[in-house]
Amino acid sequence: MSSLSALDTLLSSANSADAIDLSQILQAATGASTPGIDVTSAVNASITAAESPENVWTSQQSTLASQTSALKQIQSDTTALDNDMQALNNLNGPLSSVTATSSNSSVLTASAAAGSTTGNFAVLINNLASTASYASSAVASATTALPAETITITPSGGTATTITTGSGVNTLSDLKTAINSDNLGVTASIVTDATGSRLAIVSNTSGSAGNFSVSSSGGSLGFTAGATGVDASLTVNGIAITSASNTVTGAIPGVTLNLLGASPASQVTLSLQPNTSATYSAISQFVSDYNTLIGDLNTEFSYTAGAGQGVLAQDTAVQTLQSDLLGALDYTATTGSGSSAVVTSLSSMGITVGPDGTLSTNSTTLNSALQNNFSQVQNFFQGSALNGFANSLDQQLTSFISPADGAFTVDLSSMSSENSTLQTDITNFQSNVIAPLKIQLTSEFSAAEIALQQLPNEIRNVDAELGINTSSSS
Repeated sequence: MSSLSALDTLLSSANSADAIDLSQILQAATGASTPGIDVTSAVNASITAAESPENVWTSQQSTLASQTSALKQIQSDTTALDNDMQALNNLNGPLSSVTATSSNSSVLTASAAAGSTTGNFAVLINNLASTASYASSAVASATTALPAETITITPSGGTATTITTGSGVNTLSDLKTAINSDNLGVTASIVTDATGSRLAIVSNTSGSAGNFSVSSSGGSLGFTAGATGVDASLTVNGIAITSASNTVTGAIPGVTLNLLGASPASQVTLSLQPNTSATYSAISQFVSDYNTLIGDLNTEFSYTAGAGQGVLAQDTAVQTLQSDLLGALDYTATTGSGSSAVVTSLSSMGITVGPDGTLSTNSTTLNSALQNNFSQVQNFFQGSALNGFANSLDQQLTSFISPADGAFTVDLSSMSSENSTLQTDITNFQSNVIAPLKIQLTSEFSAAEIALQQLPNEIRNVDAELGINTSSSS
């Protein structure tokens, strides 16, 4: 196809709905693009100008994204601090944790549940609980054939059960299986040593309640008592206690005693005291998380040259949270009339506020308060009925982070909704305004460029009509 034919073909589409591609037109007419209007650049420049409203919306979306990210971080750090408050206000939390210390851990150890009675207890262990057991005489091996005989197992106060060997129960292994499958409250096992194999039968229940007897008749397999079930015997602060197990509960409310040995001539002192280490850690965690949160807020309200304040400086919820946090530090514990309490505030336990609102801890003062006035520290955080400092701050923080109607929840929902509206506006603007305008401008600029490219020929035609010779010889 000639250049003129190609040009005609392309020009014939000028009145169609499609935009004219000028580069193709120039290529068809001359074999190469020629200087003139840069249609692509001209269209892009016009579109950029037309998109100015959209740029405003995009900028607003960027701001919303920054605000959302910053607020989610503050929300997360607020939640961490609130978790600290809930732990400190929990009756099973670190303030209620109790440690148990034995003066002789080879004889007695113990563990205490949260909220257990504190104090010192004198424990005297007369004897440990034992478990009843029997052992058979030895046979060559576990698979040696047994002669016919009757074996009777009788639990304490129970009904005797007999098992006859030689009729399906032919070996020691068979006898073990038969005993264990009869649910007699005992467990049989085989013990093998240099003398042969023996059947050991042990009660499933320790103490006197697990006693049983074993007898045999009509054969050579005899049984001998190995141990008698005996209850543990001990005294706690002079009160006699018996237990079928060496794990004793109930003697001291909330405390589990682990009896490891008998010491009838020497009492063991068991000390149950508040777990000051766990409480110190919990309070330190509160201070750390408080500082993280107040640091986030300080960043929003700090002025930076050229940037101004943070993206949330004008957010009412964020402003309120900062005010609430700083105000919460003034809390003073309620004490009874005439009380001489010395721990009634954060500062009295060594926690002080710096100029920037962050907290610092004097470990010596805090440890002293925990060691010497633990109940007052507990009263500060928990009050007389879980209505102390921890509950007060928890209620304030919940008003911001509640999943249902917290101030941050509402804020984030509003930001998300506003972002969605802006995105819809941008999408509609692109579809309904920018896309049609781009087609129109491309067509108009292309037509103008075509006219410019045709202008030299028009001038030559006019010159020819006027008799002006513009040709030059080579």
